[in-house]
Amino acid sequence: MPGKLGILAGSGELPARLVEVCRKEDRPFFVLAFEGETDPATVANAPHAWIRLGAAGRGFELLRSEGVEEIVFAGAIRRPSLASLRPDWRAARFLARVSYRALGDDGLLSAVIKEVEAEGFRVVGADTLLGSALAGEGPLGRHLPDEQALADIERGFEVLRALGAVDVGQAAVVQQGLVLGVEAIEGTDLLLARCAALRREGPGGVLVKASKPGQERRADLPAIGKRTVRGAAAAGLRGIAVEAGGSLVLDPPAVAAAADAAGLFVVGVCSSS
Repeated sequence: MPGKLGILAGSGELPARLVEVCRKEDRPFFVLAFEGETDPATVANAPHAWIRLGAAGRGFELLRSEGVEEIVFAGAIRRPSLASLRPDWRAARFLARVSYRALGDDGLLSAVIKEVEAEGFRVVGADTLLGSALAGEGPLGRHLPDEQALADIERGFEVLRALGAVDVGQAAVVQQGLVLGVEAIEGTDLLLARCAALRREGPGGVLVKASKPGQERRADLPAIGKRTVRGAAAAGLRGIAVEAGGSLVLDPPAVAAAADAAGLFVVGVCSSS
């Protein structure tokens, strides 16, 4: 029987999905929610505590008092400035050892994971807890990309490989060969909202999501869910492509049903390196 799971909950659908899985499997869990990041609905009926992002000492104290043994990072966290982070003594000690401004998001996450493990917790990847959520190759749902969409998908992966090499972004929107937007600090939902105003005439574009080269797989794997499908439809896109084996599809049957209803394709693609 696995030990008690601590869910470090950011934004998006992933934290709530992990709560559902723990309940279904009757696994003890505790959610550490971050002020201004975690959706309150995620923890409404779950054992949890709220902390600010810079309160690392209080966070470790809560996890230990709850008997947490394993930890999973779930959902996006907006990277704060040092001024807004207001680190406590424990966070300040960590930041003194790492180059916060110089590290990209994945580099910072890798450093955070090492710090958590040094405190005696075992960090596990969300993909190991969700079973079939790791994207496979091929379509999810009844709609398929046409020749233009396939070309846009390849262009999207090309852009993400280039950006990933410098630890920037996991998503891009491409329409008829034009890159309408790439994900930066704002996250996928806001990327889609931004690209809605940038779409061109003709066939709609494609959202492409892929992990970065050498990505720390235990944190921040690219993920899509029903909300992603709704955002893509609202932005006038024709479909979504995710990296097979390197992305999460949260609740695949629900995602497929949402895509079918919206007339969008969702497809897993093996990205060439």
